[in-house]
Amino acid sequence: MNVLKGVGIAEGIAFGRLKAYKKDCFSIYSIKIYTLDHTTEILRYKRAKEVAISQLDDLYRNAVNEIGEEHAMVFKVHRMMIEDIDYANSVVNIIEDENANAEYAVWLTSRNFERTFENMDGEYMQQRAGDIRDISRRIVNCMVNPSLDKVLEKRTVIIGCDDLAPSEILELNKKYVKGFITILGSKNSHTSIIAKAVNLPAVISLGDQLKPEFEGCDVIVDSFAGAVYISPDRTTVRRLKRKKELCNRQQELLFGFKGKEDITLDGQKIELCANIGHIADIEAVKESDASGVGLFRSEFIFMGRHDYPTEDEQFKIYKTVAQKMGNKHVVVRTLDVGADKHIQYFDLPKEVNPAMGYRGIRICLDRTNIFKTQLKAILRASAFGNIEILFPMISSLEEILQTKIILQESKEELCEKGIPYNENIKIGIMIETPAAVFISDILAKEVDFFSIGTNDLIQYALAVDRQNDKVNFMFNPQHRAILRMIKLVCENSKKAGIRVGICGEIAADEHMTEIFLSLGIDELSMSAPFVLGIRKKVRETNVTLIRDKIISKL
Repeated sequence: MNVLKGVGIAEGIAFGRLKAYKKDCFSIYSIKIYTLDHTTEILRYKRAKEVAISQLDDLYRNAVNEIGEEHAMVFKVHRMMIEDIDYANSVVNIIEDENANAEYAVWLTSRNFERTFENMDGEYMQQRAGDIRDISRRIVNCMVNPSLDKVLEKRTVIIGCDDLAPSEILELNKKYVKGFITILGSKNSHTSIIAKAVNLPAVISLGDQLKPEFEGCDVIVDSFAGAVYISPDRTTVRRLKRKKELCNRQQELLFGFKGKEDITLDGQKIELCANIGHIADIEAVKESDASGVGLFRSEFIFMGRHDYPTEDEQFKIYKTVAQKMGNKHVVVRTLDVGADKHIQYFDLPKEVNPAMGYRGIRICLDRTNIFKTQLKAILRASAFGNIEILFPMISSLEEILQTKIILQESKEELCEKGIPYNENIKIGIMIETPAAVFISDILAKEVDFFSIGTNDLIQYALAVDRQNDKVNFMFNPQHRAILRMIKLVCENSKKAGIRVGICGEIAADEHMTEIFLSLGIDELSMSAPFVLGIRKKVRETNVTLIRDKIISKL
C-alpha cells in the first residue's frame, strides 16, 4: 500500500479504480497562409468562439441547477474572458500579421496571456492563467471537434491527472466518477470551489507522489485527511468504509432538523437564512428550510450580458424571488461590482489596488442612473413580498445619507407614476470596513439592520489576501481583533434596537456558531446546504453556560 499526502477538497471518502485522465492534445503549429485570404482563418476563429460561448452558456445553466448561481459564475467569467477585446484582437492580429492559422493564433495568444497572469502579484491573479488556458483549449476544441467522452469505462473510478478545469468537473459522469486526485492545484482555485459545490471528494497538490504506474490500482480518497491510499490493505479498507458509513449517517440525521425552530437549549433564538444569486437558487433555499434569504447578490443579474439589465428585467427577477419566498424576508444587496467582479460593459478603470478602489456603493453613488434603475425595480417588487434593501461597502455617514436621498427620489418617481411599493421597506448596510465598525453607533441610527460581511472585513482588518497562498493561512476569522469588531457592532446594534447578521462564509462554520450566539448575532446567512448543519449546532448549544467564558477571551 502507498499513502499519498496532499490537500483535501470537499469533505468525503471515495472508493474506485484509478483512471488516468488525459486531456485532448493537439499539435499546434503555425501554417503560413500565403495563398489564402486570412479572412478565412479569422472566420474559423470567430465561429469556434461562438460555439465555445454557447457551450459555456449551457454549462452555466446546468451548473446553476446543480451547484447554484454563486459557483456557476466561473462559467460567466470564462465567457467574459473569451469575449475580451484584447484577447480577440491578439488572435486576429497574429493571423493577419503572421499569416498564421487560427489554432496557432489562439495558442500563442493563450501563452502570452498566461505569462502575463503568472507574472502578476498575488496568487489569485496567477491562478487566472489556468482560466486562460481552459478557454483557449475550448476554442481550439471547437475548431477540431474532438470527442468529449472523458471516461468510457462503465465502472467506478477515481480520476488521476495533472489538473482539472472547472468545466471538466461538471462534464464528468458522476455516476462512475467518485472522486479525483491531481498533481497540481490550489485550495482556492475555481476547480476546488466547484469540487466542493458538487461534493466530489478530491486530494490535490500531490506533486511527484502520483506516478503513472498507479493507474488501474484500487484507490481510496480521504479528503478529510488529505490522503490517497493506493492498493489499500484490508484493514485500511474496513476502517475507511466505517468512516464513510458514519459520515453518511450523520448527513441523513440532518434531514430530521427540517421544520425545527432555530433556538438554543436555553431559549435564545436566531434566524438561519440562505445566500442566493439567482431565481434558480430558491429551490435549494426551500429544500434547506431556511428562514429567508439573508443575501441576494444582485450583481449576478448584471453578469453574462452585453448591456445593463432594464428596470423591468430586474423587477421581474426580484418579484419572482419575493413571491416564491412568501412571507419570509428577502434581503437584496444592491449592485456590488468592482474589485474581483468585472463586468465589461461597465468599462471600469484598471486599478493598482481594486479591492480598495472603485467598487460597491462608490460606483452606485457615482453612476446614479444605474443605481436608481435598480432601486426602482427593487421597490416595485417589494409590493409582492417581504423585500429589504442592503447597501454594500458603506464606510461613512455621508454615504448612507446620500444613498437615502437617492432612495427617496426613486420612491417619489414611482409615486408620480402611481406604481405601488412598500413604503416602509427596511434598509440595511453591510459592515465590511473597519471604518463602518467604529462608527456603527452612528450608522445604526440611520438603518433598520446591519449585515456583517466577514470576508472583506477580515481582509481589510488583517491586511490579508485570502486568495494568496503565501499569506492566506493568516486569514483568521477567530482573530481577536475580528471578534472584538463583531462584538462592538453587536453592542451598537442592540443599543439602537436593530438586528445584526453575518453573511460572510464563516456563517456556515460550526466552530464559530457558539461565538456568534454569545456575541448576540440575530441572523446567520450562508449557502443553503449548510443551514441544517448549523441548525443542529444551534439547538445543541446552551449560550448561558458558555457566554462568559467566550466573552472573557476577547
